[in-house]
This record gives sequence, structure tokens and C-alpha cells, in this order.
Amino acid sequence: MLDVGERCPFTFFTTCIIIYTWGICQVVKYNFKEFQMKNYIDEIVKNAEDILYSETMLSTKKHLQHGNTSVYDHSVSVAVTSLYLADEYHVAVNRRSLIRGALLHDYFLYDWHDRPKEYRPHGFTHADTALKNAQRDFQINELEAEMIYCHMFPMNILRVPLHKESMILCIADKIVGSKETFGNFASLVKKVGGVIIGTVH
Repeated sequence: MLDVGERCPFTFFTTCIIIYTWGICQVVKYNFKEFQMKNYIDEIVKNAEDILYSETMLSTKKHLQHGNTSVYDHSVSVAVTSLYLADEYHVAVNRRSLIRGALLHDYFLYDWHDRPKEYRPHGFTHADTALKNAQRDFQINELEAEMIYCHMFPMNILRVPLHKESMILCIADKIVGSKETFGNFASLVKKVGGVIIGTVH
């Protein structure tokens, strides 16, 4: 298991909190056109077809994430949003790793709404499960592993993202979660990306 974030200097930690807070504020202005989303989905398919069409990933269509949004649709939405944030703010990133880490960040493979009460809270534990499953089922690199491991920062307060891709994923995940809970972002992803990524219902 990676041990990232626990040795971070306080100044770096504080900077991450400031950047993270700024990123969440982008929820109120976050928007883009359907053609823009289609281009991102094409890029996602190109770089992660093995993930999108895998039997285990497709099984996440049966598990709800936020509201009526499946884990699968949430993961695709987060990948799209991660690419958007990198482009919108001109951040040079490893786009392949950004996509793959984003798609696998919630690869825990269960419906967290049905977990028995004796289990530790899902929010604090599912990143570990997702990382373990991703390493078992796919070839992921250390950057992608860090992205998955750190994506629940600041809830997992010691897991401070050390790379741009990890911080972008943290912000994208919170933006998408907010949109899915209070808006209709997932329906737009389905409308634009359903045929491209082979969405099945």
C-alpha cells in the first residue's frame, strides 16, 4: 500500500487545502458544451477501452453512487471533468494516467448503500478497496495508484495528493458528486456518451 501524504510538510498541506477549496468553488461556474464532452469521451475510450469494457467495470452500472447515478456513470463523468479542468486552467498533465486513475477511483465493486452497519464508513475505506481491485485487474502505474489512494482528501486528511493529476481528480470528484446530487450532470453524460462507450441499461 502506498504511504503518501503522511510525511508532507505543513506548508504543502496548507497549499493543497487552499487549492482544493478554490476548486470546489468552481462548481457554481462549471459548464461546457456537448461537443466538448464528446471529444473528451472519445479520448477516454482511446486511452482506457480495456477498463470501460471490462466485465468488472461494466458491473458497476448496477451499483448506485449519488442519487440515481451509477458508479460507472459517475466514474466516466469524473474522467470527463478531470480533462476539462486540466484544459480550462492550462495544467500540463499525463492525460492517459489522468483518465485511467479517474475511471478507477471508485472501483470498489460493491453497492455501498447496502453495506452492513458494522463495516467501517465507506468514505474512509473505499479508496483502499478500489486501489486493491484496480491493481489486481489492470496494469496501473504509480501515479494512477496515488490518484486512487488519495482521491478522498480531505476526508482522508493524511492522504494529501502529491501530483497535479491527483489534485485534479480530488476536485473533479467533488464537483461531479455535487452535480449528481443536486443537478442533472449524469444525464448529459449518458446522452452524449452512451453510444460511444457502449452504455447498457
